[in-house]
Order: sequence, then structure tokens, then C-alpha cells
Amino acid sequence: MPQQLSFGDAEHDVIRQMNGKGHVTRRDQFLSKLDKIVPWADLAAGIRPFYYKGVHGRPPVPLERMLRIHICQIAHNLSDPGMEDALYDSLSFRKFVGLTCDDPVPDETTILNFRHLLEEHDLGKKIFDIVNDQAEIQNLMLRKGTIVDATFIDAPSSTKNKTHSRDPEMKSGKKAETWHFGMKMHAGVDRDTGLVHTISVTPANESDVVHGSDVLTGEEEEVYGDAGYLGIANRIETETGSKPKARFHISARPSTYRDLRDDHPLKQLQKLNSGVRSKVEHVFHRIKIQMKYRMARYRGLAKNTNRLLTLCGLANLLTFACLKARLKGAV
Repeated sequence: MPQQLSFGDAEHDVIRQMNGKGHVTRRDQFLSKLDKIVPWADLAAGIRPFYYKGVHGRPPVPLERMLRIHICQIAHNLSDPGMEDALYDSLSFRKFVGLTCDDPVPDETTILNFRHLLEEHDLGKKIFDIVNDQAEIQNLMLRKGTIVDATFIDAPSSTKNKTHSRDPEMKSGKKAETWHFGMKMHAGVDRDTGLVHTISVTPANESDVVHGSDVLTGEEEEVYGDAGYLGIANRIETETGSKPKARFHISARPSTYRDLRDDHPLKQLQKLNSGVRSKVEHVFHRIKIQMKYRMARYRGLAKNTNRLLTLCGLANLLTFACLKARLKGAV
């Protein structure tokens, strides 16, 4: 938990409130929400077996503080040096991670080493699973229906680096008339709640339908997807040797119904399917707009997959909070 403010921090906070007439910034609101909804104790317990014990060398930074720094960094899409600078510049960040004016700020190398620890032990997946376990406990992950979709995450195409080459694990893919160089995140989202239950990350040139089965649980009764998943049922049957039990609601290609009148049954059906599939766009909005992850931060798929798993966990927590507020308001 964040520590009590020092006199210097408290004075700075009072002056800011006086100058702003008590105004609370959007950053403060967002960090306050994160502070309430993230299961800090559970996440720390999952990471603690792998964390530096301080047997040799200097004492470690408290695990809970490094976890808060990492979550803050992920949620604002900051680099390691950028996160260090933000801890010096922003009182909001310092309050969130529990740093007073007297506490030393972890440098960028310490922040980097903690991130490498998470990547080395695949702890992004651990964070994602812990968050989803919270939803399972409260019966919010229904798994009766899955929406499948994919989105491009661009990567730097410049070759102005030490190796003078592009990332060899990133490829080019085309959507409509636009080419994207980078990777593609495939997501399986619960139809009823909008929570992400499975993701898969591939180079951008790999087809949606090829990886559609990767984000299905096998327990769902209904599957929804856009025209990029046409033929997915036949593909799964060919791969497994048995017909899938789920019913597939895959949108037709726009060219087949674009010129039809608005009250035509086929066009009405596409409208209904689009209304269901819109929940997956909320997930992409949280990751790419709210948390600003529109371009790959690192080279290679593994590091970016670890980051995306943590981002999906945070997106689920934000969706989870909205669901609880909606249910509370309905009572």
C-alpha cells in the first residue's frame, strides 16, 4: 500500500489543490481507480517466489513498490527511463507507488531488471490468470459464448538501429488497402461480459482464421466473428477430426450485402452480429487508446506478448469495475 505522505509531499499537494481550486486530474482519477481494483496482494504472492531476496548485495526495493511501478508503467506506456523521469516529475505517480520525498527513486536499470524478471518467468501470463481467477470466483466469466477478433500492433519499420535491420519476428500484413508492419493480437472475449479469456500473438502476416481456434476455450456454445473467420468451423473439424459443438455466427463479406435494402434479412442479421461483436472493440480501445499501446515497445514477440498479457489483465480489471458498478446501480 502507498505510504503516508511526508510534510513536503503534503504541502505540494495542498498548494496544487489551492491553485487548481480542488481540481482532480484525469491521471489522479485513473490511478485512484487502479489502486482500488488491482488485487495487489495476489499479484505480489504470485511474483514473490521469483523475486530477488537480497541475500547478497544491496537490499532489494520492496516487491509491492516495484509491482506498482510496473503496473503504472504499463498503464501509461512509458519506457524504463521515461518511468524513472515520471517518478521524479509527477506527485501522482509517487503517491501511487508509495514514494515520499525522502525515499530514493528506483533507477531505470532497476525498473528494467524487474521487467526482465517478469519476462523470464512468463509472469505476465501469471498476472493475467490471477485477474481472470477473480472473475471466475465472482461468476463473471460465463464462457457460454466467445467473440474472436484480431488487431494489428505496429512495430517500428526503421532500420536506424545497431543491427541496421527490422525486427525479424515482425512481418507485414494488409487490411483493406493499408499495410501494417508488426504483429497481430488475436483475442477471445466472453460474449456476455466483454472480458478477455485468451490471447495469442503472431506476426502480422498470419491469417485471422488460422489462429481462430487458438483463442477458443472449447467450452463455448456460440462463437462470433467477422468475415475474416469464414470457414473456421470446417478448419477446426479438419484439425481435430470431429465437428465442433459450438454454433458459429460469422459475418458475411460486406460485398454480399452492401447493396441490399436495409430491411433485408441478411443485412439485419449482419447488424445483429455486429452488435454482439462490438464488445471486443472495447478491449482494443482500452489497450490501444486508453493505455496507448498502439506500437510495439520491444523487439521480438515474447517480450511484447508478456506486456500484452498484463495489458489484457488491466483491461479486464477496468471492465470488471464497470460491470460491478452497473450491477450495483441496477439493484
